[in-house]
Amino acid sequence: MAEEVGLLLNEGVTRQASWVDYDADGDLGLFLALRDRANRLYRNDLIGVSAPSSDGIDTASFPDVTASSAGFTDVTETSGIGDPRRTVGAVWFDADQDGDLDVVTANMNGDANGLWTQDLGSFTDVAGGTVIEGGGRSVGDEALGTVRPCVVDFDNDGRFDVFFANYGPNDIARGTANGWVSVGGASGVAVDARYDSCAWGDFDNDGTNDLYVNGTVTGGVQYRDWLFRREGGTTFIDVTPPELLELNSDHAATWVGYDLDGDLDLALTGVGDDGMHHLMQNLLRPEFAGHSLKVRLLDEQGGATRAGAEVRVYAAGTDRLLGSGLVDTGSGYDAQNDLPVHFGLLGAQPVDVVITLVGLGLRTTHTVGDVDPMQYRGRALTVRVEFDRSGSGSGR
Repeated sequence: MAEEVGLLLNEGVTRQASWVDYDADGDLGLFLALRDRANRLYRNDLIGVSAPSSDGIDTASFPDVTASSAGFTDVTETSGIGDPRRTVGAVWFDADQDGDLDVVTANMNGDANGLWTQDLGSFTDVAGGTVIEGGGRSVGDEALGTVRPCVVDFDNDGRFDVFFANYGPNDIARGTANGWVSVGGASGVAVDARYDSCAWGDFDNDGTNDLYVNGTVTGGVQYRDWLFRREGGTTFIDVTPPELLELNSDHAATWVGYDLDGDLDLALTGVGDDGMHHLMQNLLRPEFAGHSLKVRLLDEQGGATRAGAEVRVYAAGTDRLLGSGLVDTGSGYDAQNDLPVHFGLLGAQPVDVVITLVGLGLRTTHTVGDVDPMQYRGRALTVRVEFDRSGSGSGR
């Protein structure tokens, strides 16, 4: 139905598509990161849609597009986002905290990365002169580039940081009140090799984010994978188990709690003879596996349109921040997901969940207070939040 709704693209190589409500109009636009031509942005103008009836299924997420009287509009030129550099990865979040969704684009073949900040539908690249421009690797070297950017609050300070999985040394651009600072080397994650993807998740539920990064297969070389565990402060150590080293995945990795026991498992892909796609079960002891909370954020109609929203958890009744997470657009590089935000909570203490919606130059918040994580073991805390243009959130 691509031609019918205005999304037919006969030429172009893409490895990252992002469905994202960049204009906060309640539906999902489409951003395509293209490696061989300018990136594309499509505004969703579907109107008059009706959901088919189906018992037991949330039909709000499955509209009948054939009933629409409009489709998608290509706004690449008018928005200014049509970057011709060789882009293979992208992640959307409110980088400058001004109430609009911005996007970091990862570029290959020596091209500099982009940080496209938004002002009500107009985008400007402001990466020049910042750590994000190179992401830890050299700019201008055809052999180097960035494959995937990941957004994470790795140091639990409430600000989002950006990790770069590179052809070249990896890096973390730490978000500070005065801009971006390179801390990959000091943190122990700036391994110089060839990497495809990054996946952040608290696999041991100790309250700190850990990192999985997988090496690629290129030039007849299989670069190794790494599992880094955060060890106090901002330092990471290699804890890669032999089971992962033997697999040596590449091209995509996603943390997912598939068995609903409270911890994060790991889905991996690769280009082995069997077209590797493995699901690795986390065998964290049951008394620790349940020390977590998953938060699933939906709009007021039950649709998963809140990508780019921020979720933070605080010790109940206090301002002590325990963790921050981003509702991702699916920036998995050759992978997409609609997964809840996972928080490891040592001791499974009660928490207040604070949700921040972003759009129209507004940052609106909604709080779900005194949540007992043990009541949500095996399922996610699902919150439906309405975007309130007055600047205050509402939800249930």
